[in-house]
Amino acid sequence: MDIEQKQAELIEYFVKQAETHKGSSLSSIIIEATSHPSLFAFSEILSVPNVVELEGTESSVYLDVLRLFAHGTWSEYKSNAGRLPGLVPDQVLKLKQLTVLTLAETNKVLPYDQLMQELDVVNVRELEDFLINECMYAGIVRGKLDQLRRCFEVQFAAGRDLRPGQLGSMIQTLTNWLGTSDNLLLTIQEKIKWADTMSESDKKHKREVEERLEEVKKTLSLKVSYIQVYVFLLFSFCFFLQLIRYLYL
Repeated sequence: MDIEQKQAELIEYFVKQAETHKGSSLSSIIIEATSHPSLFAFSEILSVPNVVELEGTESSVYLDVLRLFAHGTWSEYKSNAGRLPGLVPDQVLKLKQLTVLTLAETNKVLPYDQLMQELDVVNVRELEDFLINECMYAGIVRGKLDQLRRCFEVQFAAGRDLRPGQLGSMIQTLTNWLGTSDNLLLTIQEKIKWADTMSESDKKHKREVEERLEEVKKTLSLKVSYIQVYVFLLFSFCFFLQLIRYLYL
């Protein structure tokens, strides 16, 4: 089973669970979902009406936890740990994995120093073990560990849930990209037209050169014929003179 299919099945399972629970009973569902080793998307669970209704209740901190796992990072949790429930080890691991995905969204070369600071890792060996065993083997990232340059070169990273307002920004980015692509296409088409024009011009010039060459060949051929006739007449005249001299001597 590929990771996308497994994600879809887990999302469907936890959405159904959230739809059948209300209030404080949702806390266990949220903890289970944010602890699951194969679940990395939470926006569908966040949109379940029963979950939305946690806002302003005594259990609203679990709604905040779910939002943190959908959009936040390990550093953000530490900054708000005083008002959030403590995380179990599986949740800590999950949030650190999600932190790597967030960093990979904006930079495809992640310095070891930055990763160690963001993940609370004390040495390079521990960091590389985490990237290999908990990220690459999990299928959420692919990349190359560069010990010489002390960085992780990201080749692929799974996407996270869209943050509020991020969709509009993405649409604008895609719109700008589409406009740029259209302009590039027009430029390419103009270049093609120019190339076609130059090609026709080159062909015309080649035909003209060939025609002139043929004319020169014909002219030279005529001149050669004239010379041959002249030589023949000259030779004949000389022969005639010799014959006359022979007859009168």
